[in-house]
Amino acid sequence: MTRKKVKHVYIADVTARKATFKKRKKGIIKKVNELTILCGIQACALIASPFDSKIEVWPDSEGTRHIIERYQSTSIIDRSKNVSQESFIVHRVAKAQDQVKKKHRENREKEVTLTIFQYLKSGIIPQQLNFEELKDLERLIEKNIKQVESRIEELS
Repeated sequence: MTRKKVKHVYIADVTARKATFKKRKKGIIKKVNELTILCGIQACALIASPFDSKIEVWPDSEGTRHIIERYQSTSIIDRSKNVSQESFIVHRVAKAQDQVKKKHRENREKEVTLTIFQYLKSGIIPQQLNFEELKDLERLIEKNIKQVESRIEELS
């Protein structure tokens, strides 16, 4: 028998919310326990309840303190490797933006290369090129000259 998909919405009824919290809290503690046993790792859970002033600590206060001290004793560089979801997403967005910029540069370079070949084929360089197009043209020509010079050096 499969479970129905749970809709994640705020539970307005206080008693139902409290009961759900207790069940979920129990499930989280069970999962952390399974994780420590199956993977042979140290893990702890701190659960602050809006219904109780006491914070639930698993496995116990001393075990949790040991794990937290171990985490704090690691270097800042090692700790920075443990990324949060927010920093992970920010990193992915920055990486995607860099890839988009790179593709724009590559596309522009291909456009300019195509334009050069069209000019060479027709033998006419149009006079209506703007400053930016001329700079792109100059950069591409210089790049091609450097490639030719390096190839000549390799062959000599």
